Amino acid sequence: MTEYDVVRVFCAPNGGYGNELGVVREGSVMPERSERQAFAAKLGFSETVFVDDPERGIIDIYTPTLRLPFAGHPCVGTAWLLDVPELVTQAGLVGARLDGEFSWIEARAEWVPERTLRRYGSAAEVDALEVPPPGEWIYAWAWEDEAAGRVRARAFPGRDDGIAEDEATGAAALLLTDQLGRALNITQGKGSQILTAPQPMGWVEVGGRVFLER
Repeated sequence: MTEYDVVRVFCAPNGGYGNELGVVREGSVMPERSERQAFAAKLGFSETVFVDDPERGIIDIYTPTLRLPFAGHPCVGTAWLLDVPELVTQAGLVGARLDGEFSWIEARAEWVPERTLRRYGSAAEVDALEVPPPGEWIYAWAWEDEAAGRVRARAFPGRDDGIAEDEATGAAALLLTDQLGRALNITQGKGSQILTAPQPMGWVEVGGRVFLER
């Protein structure tokens, strides 16, 4: 059996919640894309990362059904696990840093695969949503406290791969931050926390707590 780590990314202040991520540190044991895709499907996490060079931070990201050029929670979790200053993804170079209890990455909105950002009138409306049928990738959100930048969100990938709702999605949070042009404190899913902040020249920082599960 191929060895892999499991981390939870964007955890709540008490260490709960967060989105599980599988990380295969020795990506060389599974070099073919078809092998990696099959293994990601077998694990069943929303994303699985294969590390091709741990020192340079070269990574390859997969959902259970497709390869991604960039994804938020895989980059945050892998940067924390490898303790590197940057990651090399198919989309581009992702900056990384640790700041106390938070692990941060810096990336660009144009790297994010297509998402529909759907605003609702209240957090209660977001909480009451039923999971939509497979189709478009929907990030449902509402202000909890607009003045404070506090957002309630849920993510529905719209894929028929067993992931009906994503607990915490850094890429969608990045896209929303870029659209709104302000720092956000997002509560997503059942209780995960995502922090964001726009940066100069079109960059956005996304951060959260990461815990090693096994």
